[in-house]
Amino acid sequence: MVDAVVSFVVERLGDYLIQEAKFLGGVRDEVESLAKELRLMQCFVKDAEAKQAGNDLIRHWVSDLRDIAYDAEDVLDKYMLSVHDDKGGASLGSPMVDGEGTSRKGLGSLVINIRRRLSSNRESNPYRSAKKEISVYNIGKTIQALRKRLADIDSSCERYGIKNIISDKMDVEQSKKPIRVTSFGDEDHLVDLKDVTDSLLVKLFDKQPKRLVISIYGMGGLGKTTLAKKLYSDNDVNRRFHRFCAWVSVSQDYKLKDLLLRIIKSFNFKTALEGLETEDDLGRYLHRSLQEHKYLMVLDDIWDKEAWLSLKSAFPENMNGSRVIITTRNKGVAERLDGQTYVHELRFLTPEESWQLFCKKAFHDSIANKGLEKLGREMVEKCRGLPLAIAVLGGLLLHRDPEGWCSVRDDLWRCVRSDSTDVARLLDLSFNDLSYELKLCFLYLSHFPDCIIDVKKFIRLLVAEGFARQTDDRTMEDVARDHLDELINRSLIQTEERRWGRLSKCRVHDLLRDLAIEKAKDLNFIHIWDESKSSNSSSVMPSCRRQAIYSDTSSDSWLHHSNEVSRSLLLFNRKWVAEGDVQQKLRPAFTRFSVLRVLDAGPMDALTTGIVWDGELSEQIGKLIHLRYLSLRDSNITGIPRSIGNLQRLQTIDLSGGTIGMEVKLPIEIGTIKELRHLIGKFIGNLPIENLENLRTLKSAEFESWEKVNTAKLVNLQELHIEADERTQENKVFSFESIANLKRLQFLSVKLLDDNSFASLQSLSQCERLVDLRLSGRMVKLPEDMDVFLPRLGCLSLTVSNLEKDPMPALERVPLLTILELHIKCPRLKKFCCSAEGFPLLGILQLDANGIVELQVEEGAMPMLRGLKILPEIPKLKIPERLRSIPPPAEYECEDL
Repeated sequence: MVDAVVSFVVERLGDYLIQEAKFLGGVRDEVESLAKELRLMQCFVKDAEAKQAGNDLIRHWVSDLRDIAYDAEDVLDKYMLSVHDDKGGASLGSPMVDGEGTSRKGLGSLVINIRRRLSSNRESNPYRSAKKEISVYNIGKTIQALRKRLADIDSSCERYGIKNIISDKMDVEQSKKPIRVTSFGDEDHLVDLKDVTDSLLVKLFDKQPKRLVISIYGMGGLGKTTLAKKLYSDNDVNRRFHRFCAWVSVSQDYKLKDLLLRIIKSFNFKTALEGLETEDDLGRYLHRSLQEHKYLMVLDDIWDKEAWLSLKSAFPENMNGSRVIITTRNKGVAERLDGQTYVHELRFLTPEESWQLFCKKAFHDSIANKGLEKLGREMVEKCRGLPLAIAVLGGLLLHRDPEGWCSVRDDLWRCVRSDSTDVARLLDLSFNDLSYELKLCFLYLSHFPDCIIDVKKFIRLLVAEGFARQTDDRTMEDVARDHLDELINRSLIQTEERRWGRLSKCRVHDLLRDLAIEKAKDLNFIHIWDESKSSNSSSVMPSCRRQAIYSDTSSDSWLHHSNEVSRSLLLFNRKWVAEGDVQQKLRPAFTRFSVLRVLDAGPMDALTTGIVWDGELSEQIGKLIHLRYLSLRDSNITGIPRSIGNLQRLQTIDLSGGTIGMEVKLPIEIGTIKELRHLIGKFIGNLPIENLENLRTLKSAEFESWEKVNTAKLVNLQELHIEADERTQENKVFSFESIANLKRLQFLSVKLLDDNSFASLQSLSQCERLVDLRLSGRMVKLPEDMDVFLPRLGCLSLTVSNLEKDPMPALERVPLLTILELHIKCPRLKKFCCSAEGFPLLGILQLDANGIVELQVEEGAMPMLRGLKILPEIPKLKIPERLRSIPPPAEYECEDL
């Protein structure tokens, strides 16, 4: 694990030498030497880690090297603070020059130069009082001290024979070049346990009117969640329970109020919840909402029967044939949940099922190499039918040559007992096999208290942390997604949810999340603060760089236990932000954590917090000059201070959510943050973004404000949301001319008022990468040649209040269209017609066409259709008989991003 830290720090030192050459001035030589010596040590680290178990000498050597790597990173980050001055002194990245304007080298010249600067402006540095601030006077000496420490541990290697021990290593090393993958496997259907599924479907469809609890139990990694998900997504189940289906993961540390809120949200009940303050209030509300309906509730991962007993009264026994599915590891919990309970013990896979699953992971369904089949079956047998172990083993062997298979087999034999599987050791082996970049990504999973993670957020965090490095042909976001793909490929992460054809949420098995937490704590990679647990009473280790705050109390004591050199601060404490002035509580973080790169204090659930932010974000935010990621979702901020311009490394600003209609004004200084990549919120007024050449995401811009933006330099914009509001002039026409410059645009959403229309779509012909288009307004004309100028379009949503022409002839020719959503009024049309061979790849169709009485689909059209939803406004719509059996798509598949 330490190899990941050392490798990362070496990369950062290299970045400083390239990007901050002028800033480093007289200490450039020292930094280069430090980077070189760390790089030499890096060669021994991985092998040393493999040998440290049971060897205290090597364990201490590895720990010392890790601490030096951390300290090296601190030195440079704090040095940048010491020379930064937002009042006219040395600024971020500014050159250190002498009176004649020429750069000097050497520690002595540097000290003379800095003394000259300080004597001219002694009040220029606002960070002088930071507790552990490294002065510009001794930066060179500090680096020299680090180099001496490196020399000492190098000497200890020779003195105690550590290098000889390390060199006598296991010959298991292989190339760690990440494999780029472009698709996500649907892991929930890797093995079809038809006998098990069918028996449980019988119970779900039983005519017994009483509410029935179906309890699925078995050991961790056996596939309880996968089985429950398969039942939940079954087409016949969706039809039987209509839209009254909900899924919630419970976990060991659930909070009843939070659990009830998540259940209510999962059922998609829209009634305002502001007046529901207590658990009893929420339980009664849920009971009333379900009283007249047949419902299906899945409670995944229950650890004790008290969880169900505390929820039981919220689910009415209404004699409608309602069902509750519960998954648990505990047989005692499964058997004692309810008087009306069907208990199912999930079995292990048979040898043939095990081999089938393994082949899908290790060979991607191709024929197994005869030379490898014997080896593979031998290893699969050791997994004893446990799906998680088999999937991880398959991922570990993916893309290896026969010699690599033999190495894994030898390691596996050392890691497992002859008569059973030690899953933890197998998972540990899979983790150790990762490249250092993938290790860092996997360790980052330990931040999140929930097993389900938002993919976009996760990718942006990885980029902000520096865990995804740009290449010649891949952006940082692309590389981060490649890392995520590879972890999915190895079964260390699972797919959870797709929206509009894209992976939107991923899931981490709790055993793997436990592994990530264990490894992260061993490495002092993360400190989790939860005041409800006594283990948090001790102070955090000095080398810990990332803080995750889980505590559900209003106390802010975590501030005093968090390391001041933290790089990441992720707050999951909703109660803390709910009480009192949020700005007042966050302000200490702006000064205490001076080298912070990531600050995520959201989302703050307005349903439970009732937060009202005190207007504009505090000017104190400008002190965090290293900040790359700022998320204050649902915070109701109305303005950003001018000091935001100090944050020249900022990549993401996320101010989305909040009270409906909450809008944010941007200062002109936003336009100076050249590294800004994602600007998320509801922005009004002037948009000073014209010079942001690195901007990838803008969500969302006011219609008339966007019209004034010169888009010539926004060459990297990939996702754009534009919205009209009550200030927008009536009868306005949206021109796509402002979009024509955006050559890399992939996602475009434009929401107009009912009396606003769209000009010709022809201007989009230059946006050849556009794959997702969503338009809402009064009228839009669809050219017949849409397949020519939008050849990559995969998802299209049209909400139009006046359509005079059948859109199907134009749309059916778009070759890659897979999702189509039409909400339209057709006063002069009665029929939509799809010709034979039209819509060759269409998978999902949602139709809400007021006025249409027939959907005519010729034989051969829509051959790939798997989801069809006709909204209630046209219940008597005439459709072909073959389409009537197609179920509606899952709710989340076409839900807005």
